[in-house]
Amino acid sequence: MLRPKQTKFRKQRTGRIKGNASKNLTLTQGFYGLRSLESGRITARQIEATRVTITRKIKRRGKLWIKLFPFVPVTSKPVEVRMGKGKGSVDFFAAPIRAGSILYEISGVPKEIAIQALKSGAKKLPVNTRVICRPL
Repeated sequence: MLRPKQTKFRKQRTGRIKGNASKNLTLTQGFYGLRSLESGRITARQIEATRVTITRKIKRRGKLWIKLFPFVPVTSKPVEVRMGKGKGSVDFFAAPIRAGSILYEISGVPKEIAIQALKSGAKKLPVNTRVICRPL
């Protein structure tokens, strides 16, 4: 699974993800892509599950680019622990995304297969997405 090699601080505050994306708005490498329609947090497990689903659908033809990386540590306390006693330990890493940013890109496969692969991969994600194509 994806995770950073090192972070400046072990734990991080939650924060809020608001507004639309200002970077990563257009397809750069691939001809087909998956764009998020809402803001949210995608975990490393969800990124990996989507990658596996898309590569299975395209049957390892073509190329897939993952345009997001989980760098935010998310903490959680164990079950049935009383309040207080500090912040919990790091449970997993997540990637914060804004509405309008591109998550995955594909090239080298026919249009029907690419759209079907991206739609099946989108089912693994917690945010609403849309398949987009590069204008010819």
